[in-house]
Amino acid sequence: MENDTKLSIYRASRTIKRKDNTLYNALKSIYDDSIFVGEISQLWPQLPLVANLRCGLWYSPKFYSTCYFKSTDGHTNNWSFNTSRLNFHIALLAGQKGGCFIVDSTRRGKRFPDSMSKTIPIWTCVLNRTIFNYLNKLSNDDSSLVERDSDTWRNSVDWDCSLHLPLWVSDTEKAVIEDRLEGWTKDLEASGADIASLALCLKKPLRPLWISQRTVIWINEVPDYDSWDFTPIILVSTSSLSGVIQHRMTSEFSWNYIPGAGDDEESWARGLSPNLFWSHAYDLISAGPDFCNQKVADIVEKDRRVYRAQRGQNAPQITAKPSVSGSSPNLPCLEPLLCSDLSSLTMNSSEKDCGIFWLGSTNLAIGASQVAAHASNVDCILNCDQWSISVHHQEAEAYLSLPIVNSKMDRFCLFDNLSSAVTFANSNLTKGSKLLICCHDGEDISVCVCLAILISLFDNEGSFDGGKSFGETGITKCEMRRQLVYICKFAIKARPSRGNLKQVFAFLNSGKATCVWRHFTSLL
Repeated sequence: MENDTKLSIYRASRTIKRKDNTLYNALKSIYDDSIFVGEISQLWPQLPLVANLRCGLWYSPKFYSTCYFKSTDGHTNNWSFNTSRLNFHIALLAGQKGGCFIVDSTRRGKRFPDSMSKTIPIWTCVLNRTIFNYLNKLSNDDSSLVERDSDTWRNSVDWDCSLHLPLWVSDTEKAVIEDRLEGWTKDLEASGADIASLALCLKKPLRPLWISQRTVIWINEVPDYDSWDFTPIILVSTSSLSGVIQHRMTSEFSWNYIPGAGDDEESWARGLSPNLFWSHAYDLISAGPDFCNQKVADIVEKDRRVYRAQRGQNAPQITAKPSVSGSSPNLPCLEPLLCSDLSSLTMNSSEKDCGIFWLGSTNLAIGASQVAAHASNVDCILNCDQWSISVHHQEAEAYLSLPIVNSKMDRFCLFDNLSSAVTFANSNLTKGSKLLICCHDGEDISVCVCLAILISLFDNEGSFDGGKSFGETGITKCEMRRQLVYICKFAIKARPSRGNLKQVFAFLNSGKATCVWRHFTSLL
């Protein structure tokens, strides 16, 4: 009887939670919170608006760029500075524009997510310390630097390297984090990151500022960001803090507010993406609670039909590279909706080619499979998506499909396919061909496959040697991190998962990569 009572209470609580966390409640909560984001961004309209993936991407119809700071890197006793998520493009963007906004949200009970309370403050502090060390070393190596660039050196003398945390972080926790800063700084310096470009771009040290819906701002006393002696990273938490469920009403509907509604979109969005939401926001919000679910289902199904047509499943075949210069009249055009969705609402000029990132002079590129067939200046495609791309090539060796799934679904899928990927890349790069490696989103699996290819077939200077240097030296975790940092320098949306990176390291140390090189050289 007691168990039945507990089970009934559990079922009742789950039923209440489902009623509170309906699709309409989530979308209306996001819409209301986005108004706050718009108001704050207008206080300093010159500063770019950046979304912290993935939750932050829901809270504005237009972002300049995206970043990826994980809350887990700021959890108590789990503080970390991760060189695989350097977010250097955000520091460079802030240096160019004089600062930036970063938008995110959090669930009930907090004003700010741990990504804003600790992860980003740790990131700014480590970057500031690294820049300071670089400027000091540069000055010691070349004493004439002070005379040639006195402004830069004068700023470096007073360069703020202290850790700035919000007031709600305890002094004890702050002290523990400060003890680890020196080690994290050394990790960054050893990672091979381009500190010189960062030091050249940033004229003032980075510093986080925190704004939530409870922050009091006097509109007539908003300071000019140029007047500050630091480069502001303004952290905007969209969530309205409340310990109880907020029941709200409009002239037509009543609904329950959900703080951090954009989080964990797989559990509630029903296939809706941020871009699809903002393309149909008025219709979805005005549909009300009773018709919202059906409206979303119709929008998602229509988008999927367009998506399938773009992949060639219901359309003529397309060429991976036109035989003549210029675009072919037979190529179907991507609708603006899909194109902007692929770049995750990012407006950075470095991403004009719809999410295709070329890695320096390596002839390697990373991108999303949706735009792979439309990419310009591509000779061959390595498709790691679960779905094949309908393409027509002059040579059969110019396309390879390897349906690789995430490590959460199959812990060895990537590992099992890397030999084929490296062999395909070797045969094409030897000919001087330009290779595009793509996956569903161009952020995880394609990055890991590219990492395996880069380490297996290129030397430390980034020159293709068919695996000769790798066959002689092998790989360490430190060197693998350095190569990943190199990739992230160009592919700023890269977000490789830990499980996939572990498979890459296992492959590189299994001897299979060396066997690929030996097999290929034996055929020459």
